[in-house]
Amino acid sequence: MKSKLFIGFIAMISIIILGACGGASEEDTDTSESDTTSEEQVTQDKEQGEINLYTGRHYDTDDQLYEEFTKETGIKVNVIKGKDDELIARLEREGEASEADLFITADAGRLHRAKSKDLLQSVDSDILAENIPEKYRDDDNTWFGLTKRARIIAYDKDRVRPEDIQSYEDLTKEAFKGKVLIRSSENVYNQSLVASFIVENGEEEAKKWAQGIVNNMAREPKGGDRDQAIAIVAGEGDVAVMNTYYLGLMLNSEEEEQVKAAEQLGVIFPNQDTTGTHVNISGIGLTASSKNKDNAIKFMEFLTTEDAQKLFSGANYEYPVNPSVEPADLLKSWGEFKEQDVELTELGENNEQAIKIMNEVGWK
Repeated sequence: MKSKLFIGFIAMISIIILGACGGASEEDTDTSESDTTSEEQVTQDKEQGEINLYTGRHYDTDDQLYEEFTKETGIKVNVIKGKDDELIARLEREGEASEADLFITADAGRLHRAKSKDLLQSVDSDILAENIPEKYRDDDNTWFGLTKRARIIAYDKDRVRPEDIQSYEDLTKEAFKGKVLIRSSENVYNQSLVASFIVENGEEEAKKWAQGIVNNMAREPKGGDRDQAIAIVAGEGDVAVMNTYYLGLMLNSEEEEQVKAAEQLGVIFPNQDTTGTHVNISGIGLTASSKNKDNAIKFMEFLTTEDAQKLFSGANYEYPVNPSVEPADLLKSWGEFKEQDVELTELGENNEQAIKIMNEVGWK
């Protein structure tokens, strides 16, 4: 009897042990699956990776686009913001050791400068070629336009008749002596404007125009484009040369002073009967030092998509470079305009000569 009880007890213990082993085996299987999923996720994260961006732009619109790109691709965008020329100097100083993958800056002149210092590399992308017309990208595909802006003439609606000023050349007439407001010769937008005169009319005519601007200045150049607009309303001058997107930002500003100032200004797209209005870009280039080239190119392509281009235009009032995207309603309200037929690369190539001319005529 005792023997039977003992045998039954042993059998029961064996069942319990086997059951426990079976449970342990199931848990091990679950753990194994969990570990595999975790390893796959780590691999995916490594594949998605990151990019390092140096940018001279400082708009909320851009931050939104960085976040959207990360949501869509999983690629993290590390952003270093700074002054455009300082970022070029930093890239040059860091050389091949630079962690930067991409460089964004305003004006083709700066992009050309970065290229001439061998800080950028060529990109072969069918998407970029399709989304960006040839005139808004470098011949060697080292940089690509993201947005464009026109350099227009803003005028006081009460003091100036628009029919009296239809070209950049009109700004040099005696009638506008002491009435022209414009930024300094250190400003790359003005350097490119003078460079465009060199390309279209030659150095002598460009110098003649620059001298005429200096002769008619309402004050010594100071401040940015928005400061010129505010100075018109303050009565310091009657007309100003400025980029379109600044006026758009002023009209939609949270600062009442800027809105009121912008509302008093009219917009003239100069030289519609001759050479067309000067247009420049904000653009992007893949750095020569890029360690994340594939991800960086994906980002470049993303910024030229229709959705991204619509945001650039609708929130920052820049003209899209993608021809499939219409400008924001505010921009369309100013009307269509004829652009200068000047290759943007030529603006960079003539930048040094433009600066020399501005210095010679006393453009401070």
